[in-house]
Amino acid sequence: MWRDEIIGIRAGGVAMAAISESVISKHPNILGGEPVFRGTRVPFKVLTDYLEGGDTLDQFLEEYPSVSRELAVAAIEEARLSLIAQLK
Repeated sequence: MWRDEIIGIRAGGVAMAAISESVISKHPNILGGEPVFRGTRVPFKVLTDYLEGGDTLDQFLEEYPSVSRELAVAAIEEARLSLIAQLK
């Protein structure tokens, strides 16, 4: 489950602003409840599909301009932290 909390994120050695809520949202009325980048209708799965297919983050961002680089990096970090928490 995605958590709404304040998290610090570092990308490329640069500290990014803390996020007060999850960067991924899930609502039954938005794409049938599929997790999307907050404020968009872009499913998070699309980003993982791009990366699994060998595409770069830049290629994803070019195709989905409603998702900012900061939002995409924060979503990856949030997913990483969630996975780590589940494995503990």
